[in-house]
Amino acid sequence: MVDAPQGWIRTASSLRRELVFDDFSQAWGFLTRVALACERVGHHPNWSNSWNRVTIELSTHDAGNTVTEADERLAEVINALLGEGQ
Repeated sequence: MVDAPQGWIRTASSLRRELVFDDFSQAWGFLTRVALACERVGHHPNWSNSWNRVTIELSTHDAGNTVTEADERLAEVINALLGEGQ
């Protein structure tokens, strides 16, 4: 099994990351930036937001809900939006 990108947990069927921001506005702003990036790459996460907490799960539905290179690339894009580089 390949290691998960920095900050992500690889489960049996997804890459998962939980983030905590200072407040709702920061969390929502982050979600907006991720949404725009997802549209650019044509790959979209399952996610949830509760006040300052964001949970993201990446898997490729067309591949049977498994982790593919598209998910790994999107995780890296999200990491870059967080200011985390490899």
